[in-house]
Amino acid sequence: MNHLPNAEPLLLRDDRDGIVTLTLNRPKAFNTLSRALMTDLQTALDTIAEDPEARVVVIAGSGPAFCAGHDLREMRADPSRAAQQALFDQCSRLMLTLTRMPQPVIARVHGPAAAAGCQLVATCDLAVASDAAKFGTPGVKLGLFCSTPMVALTRAVGRKEAMRLLVTGDIVDAATAQSIGLVNEIVAPDALDDAVAALAGKIAAHSGTVVAIGKTAFYRQIELGLEEAYAYASGVMVENMMKQDAAEGIDAFLEKRPPVWRNG
Repeated sequence: MNHLPNAEPLLLRDDRDGIVTLTLNRPKAFNTLSRALMTDLQTALDTIAEDPEARVVVIAGSGPAFCAGHDLREMRADPSRAAQQALFDQCSRLMLTLTRMPQPVIARVHGPAAAAGCQLVATCDLAVASDAAKFGTPGVKLGLFCSTPMVALTRAVGRKEAMRLLVTGDIVDAATAQSIGLVNEIVAPDALDDAVAALAGKIAAHSGTVVAIGKTAFYRQIELGLEEAYAYASGVMVENMMKQDAAEGIDAFLEKRPPVWRNG
């Protein structure tokens, strides 16, 4: 969406073979999450979530950074309680949408991901990073503890590693981010697109219906106790077995042929 005449879009979209790439496009502002950019991203994700042709979503950034967090100038332009509440409510809704939408979401991290940008990486289901990428929650250095990024971070990495990042404000390299579970894979900068495409392609080759069932169940069972989680997951398995694609996949395996998914 353009917000000014002749302005560059704040969000770019590319659809290819069931893979939708959304690129944050505020390169001069290091792709900080302005209210307008979050609005455009929310609109795009809501649309994609209802699109059965969309199998995987990739979140990328243009320019030198993946995402440097919230737009601090915008935040200070209206420091009222109402404006701050609206901002963080909007961001939280956006993060919840990423988790709740049926398609797996991959973060393509080529450069710095800080504060809400690190939150974005932690919220995405998967992350592939360039070895030049950096990660951190440096809000504490500015007098603003990264409390909303903390929600995603503590669900993606171990508690002590999350706390260390939060209370020190340290920026860590891609190798450290991988070692604590924040990213899945690290590659050279010139191999990043191929690595993301390979991962997205593997996911897109599966039944979209089955992957959506699994993603929903993944996040739901994490919040349950062990006994409740097994009871819930057993019910999910039963519902999955009732799907056409489950019958097709099992029959194809037994008959030694490739499955033909019908997404049903």
